[in-house]
Amino acid sequence: MEVLRIVLLAVALAAVVFVPVLIALAVCTDEIVDRLTCRYSEWRQRRRDRCLVARLNEAADAGAVADRVDLDALDRAERRPLEQIAADLRCLRRDRAGGSRPVVWHRDVLHAYDDRLRLACQALGITEHLAELSGLDRQLERVRVEAELDAAGLRLPAARPEQPERNH
Repeated sequence: MEVLRIVLLAVALAAVVFVPVLIALAVCTDEIVDRLTCRYSEWRQRRRDRCLVARLNEAADAGAVADRVDLDALDRAERRPLEQIAADLRCLRRDRAGGSRPVVWHRDVLHAYDDRLRLACQALGITEHLAELSGLDRQLERVRVEAELDAAGLRLPAARPEQPERNH
């Protein structure tokens, strides 16, 4: 009989201690679940970010880009800053689109645009052949160079489709 009283006393004592804990768990269950799922979603997001960075590193191959860039050319005092070349390219690209300006003006704008493309290619170590080509071949080379510059991080705005480009 004594053993039964000791077991009953232990169960009663455990109930007094654990009943408030069970009530608190019942009341706070939604917050506990939120915290656990939030930590899980944060972990998943960090994992996705790490995978994305790894894929970008593989795609970018920074070593190959660094090998193509002539660092001595970047230190020359007469060199125009790449930011200035990019600003010129954006301005000239807007001016390239159609309009009612004289043909000579469009030819000069296109010539200046090609010069800035060559400067940007030199600064970023991209091979270009704009000077040797003419006509349709030069237009295709211009598109290729623009794509290479875009891949290197120099973003140029898209040409406006309502104003076709004049090539002279």
